[in-house]
Amino acid sequence: MKYDFTSIIDRRGMDAMAVDGLGVGLAPSAPKEGFDPIPMWVADMNFPTVPTIPQALIRRAEHPAYGYFAPTQEYFDSIIRWHKTRNDVTGLTPECIGYENSVLGGVVSALNILCSKGDKILIHSPTYIGFTNALSNNGYNPVHSQLKQDDQGVWRMDFEEMERILQEHHIHTLLFCSPHNPCGRVWERWELETLMELCRKYDVYVISDEIWSDLTLPGYKHIPTQGVSEDARQRTIAFYAPSKTFNLAGLIGSYHIIYNQRLRDRIRKEGSLSHYNGMNVLSMHALIGAYQDEGQQWLDELRTVIDGNVQYAWEHILANYPGVKLFRPQGTYMLFLDCTHWCAKRGVTIEQLLQSGWDVGVAWQSGVMFRGPCHIRMNLALPLSRVQEAFRRLDKYVFQIT
Repeated sequence: MKYDFTSIIDRRGMDAMAVDGLGVGLAPSAPKEGFDPIPMWVADMNFPTVPTIPQALIRRAEHPAYGYFAPTQEYFDSIIRWHKTRNDVTGLTPECIGYENSVLGGVVSALNILCSKGDKILIHSPTYIGFTNALSNNGYNPVHSQLKQDDQGVWRMDFEEMERILQEHHIHTLLFCSPHNPCGRVWERWELETLMELCRKYDVYVISDEIWSDLTLPGYKHIPTQGVSEDARQRTIAFYAPSKTFNLAGLIGSYHIIYNQRLRDRIRKEGSLSHYNGMNVLSMHALIGAYQDEGQQWLDELRTVIDGNVQYAWEHILANYPGVKLFRPQGTYMLFLDCTHWCAKRGVTIEQLLQSGWDVGVAWQSGVMFRGPCHIRMNLALPLSRVQEAFRRLDKYVFQIT
C-alpha cells in the first residue's frame, strides 16, 4: 500500500479523548496496571490522515494572519466534485451547501425549523446516542422503530411498524442515519425508495445524517437519501463532514446539503442565531486538503484496511465466542456485538463483561446507550496488529479461551 495503516501512533498526551479521556464521563475505565489502552470506543481512527491535509494546514498556518474570512470557491468546488465522484451526485450547486459546526448542531437547527418543542420524532433503534441526547436536550420526544434482523442477520427497517407509528403519533419528522450507526447497514436503493415514499405519503420531512457515507466497505455503495426521487430531494435535509472519513473531528467543520430553498433559508437563519455557527479557516483548508484526488486514493486504501480488520474480527468472534452474535457491517468501522446469550449462559451482566475488557486495556464501549440491551460497540479503525492484540487479551482474560 502507498499509505501507512500499520504504524502504531502513541496518542497519549496529544489531546486524544480516546486514550486521555478514559475513566471520565461515559468513557471506559482506564486499564489496570500492566496493560496499555487499546482505544476501541469513541468513533475516531488511530491512523495518520492523508498527507494532503497537514500539508494544507501547514501551508495556510504559515501565513501569520488569521482574521475574518469567507469560504472560498475552492471550498464549494471541492465538495461538489467529491459528491459527484463518490456518490454520483449531479446538479449540486454552492447555494445548496451550508456550513455547520457539527452534524448534531445541524440536526438541532433542522429540528427547530421543522418542529415545535414537545413534538414526537421518528427514529430507528438501535440509535446513535448523540441523536437521543440532542432530541431530549432540546425538548423533542423520540419514538423508536426497532430495526429487525432477517434470516441472514441483516438489519432491516420495519416499514409496517413505521407506518403505524406515523399514523398513531401524527409524526412529521424522521431523524435518519445512512449508513447506520451503530448497526453498520448501508441501505439499498429499494429500501430508501420505500422509506421516502412513506415519508411522502404522510408528509414527513427527513433529517438525514450521512457522515459515514464515505466509509462503506468494498462491495457496498452509499446512495444519498436525496437522490432517490425529486420529492426526496425536496423534503430531505442532509448532513455530511470529512471528520469521520479523515479523522478530523477535533478541527470541527461539517456541512449541509439542502435543495429546497425554503428549508435552506430557514436553517441558515436558525444556525446563525447563536453567532457561533461559523467556519474555522483551518477546518476549511483541511476539507480542501482532504477532498482531492489523493484523498480519494487514501480513502480507497483505508476502506480495504478496515474491511480486513472487520473480516478478522468477525471470523474470530464467530469461531471462538459462542453465544456472541454479530452482523458483519457493510459500512462504518464499528461492530455491534449482541452478548445476550453469552452473558445469560454464564450468569454475568453486560456491565461485568465490559469491565473485564476495560481491566486489560480493551477500551470497548457499552451498547446499552445505543439501545442495545446487552450489546457492545467496538471500533476497528486501528492497525491490524492492535486489533489482534485486543482479541488476544479478550481470549485470555475475558472469554477465557483455552
